[in-house]
Amino acid sequence: MKFNNLGRTDLKVSQICLGTMTWGRQNTEAEGHKQIELAMEAGVNFMDTAELYAVPPEEKTCGATEEIIGSWFKKSGKRDQWILASKIAGPGLPWIRNSSPMDKKTIRQAVEGSLKRLQTDYIDLYQLHWPNRGSYHFENSWTYEPFKQDRNSLASNFTEVLETLQSLVDEGKIRHIGLSNETAWGTMQYLRLSEEKKLPRIASIQNEYNFLRRYYDLDLAELAHHEDVGLLAYSPLGAGVLTGKYLNGANPKGTRGDISSSFYRANKRTEPAIRKYMELAKKHNLDVAQMAIAFCLSKPFMTSVIIGATNLEQLKTNIGAIDITLNEEVLTGIHEIYMQYPRTL
Repeated sequence: MKFNNLGRTDLKVSQICLGTMTWGRQNTEAEGHKQIELAMEAGVNFMDTAELYAVPPEEKTCGATEEIIGSWFKKSGKRDQWILASKIAGPGLPWIRNSSPMDKKTIRQAVEGSLKRLQTDYIDLYQLHWPNRGSYHFENSWTYEPFKQDRNSLASNFTEVLETLQSLVDEGKIRHIGLSNETAWGTMQYLRLSEEKKLPRIASIQNEYNFLRRYYDLDLAELAHHEDVGLLAYSPLGAGVLTGKYLNGANPKGTRGDISSSFYRANKRTEPAIRKYMELAKKHNLDVAQMAIAFCLSKPFMTSVIIGATNLEQLKTNIGAIDITLNEEVLTGIHEIYMQYPRTL
C-alpha cells in the first residue's frame, strides 16, 4: 500500500480509501465491521463516511453508517489507527435539518451529531458534501444554472462556512477540511478566502471519477497540480456498472440498482462504452474492476480512490488493484475508448 499527502496537511493517507455508504442499508453492522478489519489488514488507514449515509439516502437510514463505524471504534479501541473523513449534507434533504443550507448553526449541529454517532472526539477530514449553491454532480449537469446565483450572498456564505469550520478546528473537533462535488471556481473561492483571512485551507476534493465520468481531467486537474488539492475519487466503478452486472437490463437482487429507483448509469448510452472497457480488460487478462481502479490510481492528481463493496470478495478484488500497473497498450486502449465515448449519462 502506498500513501499520499492529504493536501498540505501532515496526514499520510492510503491510496485506497474504504468507502462505507452501503453499511446500514445493503450491509449489516457485522459486515461493516468485517470490512474495516479486512481493509486494515491490507494496509488501508483511510475511511470515508457522511452524515446522510447509508445510500440510497432516506430518513430511516440517515446516520446509520456513522453509527456502525462508531460501534467498531468502541469495540476495537482502534480509533487512532484510522484517518477518518465524514461530510455534512448540503441543502435539499428534508429529513436533514429541514433542507437548511450550511451555515454557522447547521455546520455545528452536523459536526456534533457525527461525533456522537461515530463515538469519537474528532474527525480528521470534514467535507462539505455538496455546495449550498448547487452542483453539476448527481445528474444535475444539464439543469445546474450558475448564472442565476447571487454573487454577494455567495461570498458572505463562503466566509461564514470557513469561519465556523475554523472554530471547530480550534476546539479540536475537526482537524482538516475538504470539499465534495465542487467546481474549480468554488474551490478557488475557499482557497482565496483561507489565505486572505487566515482560515482553514481546503485539503482535498471528493468528486466522482471513473471511465464514464472524467470531469476532473480538466480545470480541477490543473488546480490540483498548482494548489495541492488532490482528488478523493468516489464511484471508480461507476456505481458498479463498469463490472457489467447491469448489462442487457439486468438488475441483480440486492444490488444498488435493485434497491434504488433512481439508479441512473445503467442505460443505453453507457452500455456501448462499458462493453468496450470489458473487452479491453479481457484482451489483457485483467479484471475490469481492477483495471478501472488502477486507472484512477495512475492519475497524478489522485490522493486516494474510495472503494465500496457489499461483500468481502468484492473488497479484496478492489483493494487488489494496488498491485496492477497498466501498461502503455492498456492505457492507449482506455484513451481510445474514451475518445469514442467521452461522456455517458
